[in-house]
Amino acid sequence: MSDILSDHALAHRLAEAAGEILLAIQRSTLLDGKPLGAAGDAVANAFILRVLAEQRPEDFLLSEEAAPDPARLGKRRVWIIDPLDGTREFSEGRGDWAVHVALTEDGLPTASAVALPGLGVVLSTETPPAVPHLDNPLRFVVSRTRPPVQAEAAAKAMGAELVPMGSAGAKTMAVVRGEAHAYIHSGGQYEWDSCAPVGVAQAAGLHVSRIDGSPLIYNRQDPYLPDLLVCRKDLVERLLAAIAAA
Repeated sequence: MSDILSDHALAHRLAEAAGEILLAIQRSTLLDGKPLGAAGDAVANAFILRVLAEQRPEDFLLSEEAAPDPARLGKRRVWIIDPLDGTREFSEGRGDWAVHVALTEDGLPTASAVALPGLGVVLSTETPPAVPHLDNPLRFVVSRTRPPVQAEAAAKAMGAELVPMGSAGAKTMAVVRGEAHAYIHSGGQYEWDSCAPVGVAQAAGLHVSRIDGSPLIYNRQDPYLPDLLVCRKDLVERLLAAIAAA
């Protein structure tokens, strides 16, 4: 890139370009299954890291596909990357996978982008999306493979439908795009799973927190960040109460 991009534009274009690369790999039919996922992870990560090294050489980085750099700790500007969120879905030829690119400043996501290449969509803080109106019945997106007991209990208490979906980025963007009212997760994630989606969701005016209502803080020494709640603000109190009761 020869032009000077804002952080928001850089995050958007990086996620978009990495998504296009991943689509080409997925559609090539030269690999399938786990080798396809491994190739996607490696190629997308190498591309994103190379661009950031050129465009933001003084910033620091945390990526799922790279060894953690202890020099990032305590630094103000750290990019947190998941080059392919939903490797299983990507490997299966599904569309519910994503690319996450986020800049954190002082531990909070600022410039963030989530690409959904299977849908031809990129949502980012460059132009924060407007969350559409969504009627009842309530819909909560959850993991395809391990829906959390807290989500099941909240759905029962609030008369909601559970909607299984792939990557954390796809699930969070389902709330941003007005396809669901909330995304509830517990049982294990890392900072790269939620950072960019949280940044986009927050810019769109949604509530984001851990499932006990505490804030999400990034660029910590241990990147394990096991739970997440993304929802419309009018549901926050009811959801937190239902989750706590579970």
